[in-house]
Amino acid sequence: MGLRMRVHDREPITAALRRFKKLIERSGMRGELRAHEYYEKPCEARRRKEARRLNAIRKAAANNPRP
Repeated sequence: MGLRMRVHDREPITAALRRFKKLIERSGMRGELRAHEYYEKPCEARRRKEARRLNAIRKAAANNPRP
């Protein structure tokens, strides 16, 4: 997946860098890089995914208490 960003004429480099960082963050590339930074065993990935799912269920239940 290629990302493109055009730097405008007379745009300060700091502003262009800020826009670039936002682009990377929104595209999900940063999270992908972090995920592949270290090897993760398949069982650990499944355990982390299951824990994330259970936390989401728990959080949803806490926000919507049944009468």
